[in-house]
Amino acid sequence: MSDVTDVTDGLELGPVGQEIVYENDRVRVWHIRLEPGERQPLHRHDHPYLVVAIEGAKNVVQTVDGTRIDADEPTGGVVYRDPGAVHMLTNVGNTTYLARLVELK
Repeated sequence: MSDVTDVTDGLELGPVGQEIVYENDRVRVWHIRLEPGERQPLHRHDHPYLVVAIEGAKNVVQTVDGTRIDADEPTGGVVYRDPGAVHMLTNVGNTTYLARLVELK
């Protein structure tokens, strides 16, 4: 797991994923794996990104202001998201969630 952190407005933010599996001057690819009930720490997306669900799961996004968003991600699904979000991701389902998150630099 990466030990990169950032502090914004008094909040300590964790990394986007558990490990960077590829990076060049145009993209950064993160490995994300969450077991049922596991949570990714509060983090911020500074770049637009794609999430590719290798093994889908029922997830919940909780934003820094407390908003809760259901984020069911089916196996093979791909979603695009704009930068700027500060949130946590929790696997609330009963299957392992495995994804690649591709940041567009």
